[in-house]
Amino acid sequence: MIDTKRLAEWMDESGLPGKGAPLEATYLSGGTQNEIYKLVRDDFTSVIRIPPAAAPADRDNGIMREWRIIQGLDGTDVPHTAAIAACEDTSVLGRAFYLMGFVDGWSPMDHRGTWPAPFDTDVEARKGLAYQLAEGIALLSKVDWKAQGLQDLGRPEGFHDRQVDRWTRFFERIKARDIEGMDVATKWLQNHRPLDYIPGLMHGDYQFANVMYKDGAPAKLAALVDWEMGTVGDPKLDLGWMLMNWPEDTNAIEDSAVSYVDLRGMPNRSQMLAHYAEVSGRQVDDLDYYLVLAKWKLAIVLEQGFQRAGDDVKLQSYGPVITNLMKSAADLAESTDYQG
Repeated sequence: MIDTKRLAEWMDESGLPGKGAPLEATYLSGGTQNEIYKLVRDDFTSVIRIPPAAAPADRDNGIMREWRIIQGLDGTDVPHTAAIAACEDTSVLGRAFYLMGFVDGWSPMDHRGTWPAPFDTDVEARKGLAYQLAEGIALLSKVDWKAQGLQDLGRPEGFHDRQVDRWTRFFERIKARDIEGMDVATKWLQNHRPLDYIPGLMHGDYQFANVMYKDGAPAKLAALVDWEMGTVGDPKLDLGWMLMNWPEDTNAIEDSAVSYVDLRGMPNRSQMLAHYAEVSGRQVDDLDYYLVLAKWKLAIVLEQGFQRAGDDVKLQSYGPVITNLMKSAADLAESTDYQG
């Protein structure tokens, strides 16, 4: 639990609303990298995002990087949490942290495998959840990141060269087994490049788990959240990440690997792609490249957890997911006509 007395003092020093009133903190979620608490002080409500005490030291830098992104989204069309205040001084709470606006809405992670009303029964309304998901990164891709002061957030030059080299080296460091299809997918990625590459702001882990919606219908995004992997790179990798397991037939549930949501009645992958293209203004003829890259990269990311699984049943379950992802990446690479 966070030190609400010290936090309230810092809030007073920062000129935030509610000075002198008691501060109530309610735990919302968290893991090894971040903890999130709802803060209520008089009629002022906010959310604090802070690394737990045991998180690596460089996580403080990551928190401040996230802060820069949500600050940079101010004034844009991207649904996001308001940037309220940040603190790099670890003497306050022991870690760097920031305060953001409280989102009055809901997360698909709160309804695993189901949807809240009216989306549980109204299939037409449910389609809007998917189109809004696609629209979120389409709008993000249009942000003028230089004008928003994010020039040094990433290194867009050579982005795709670094993706393959970086994650290949990462895999070699953790390698404890060969993964079928990895050589095929890696070589294909090395020998192909996107038809065009227009740098932009990207989320890095874009999926239903990292957005929130406003209550009620029609579906409307309330905020894109969890900017831990945010950077300036190729926004279409977000597109590939979102669609890599999205089936062409969303009513064939057995074909869907988006296991924590019910995709029945949702638009198919082609329709999602068309909506992204319309809103973003970007061409999407080279989608296969981004699908291969997304599957290949996710397999490598999950492999680290699998190698550390021990008795952790959840991490052990990554095993077949990883092999299926890499095989799918290799199969798509070998079958595609894309010659970027």
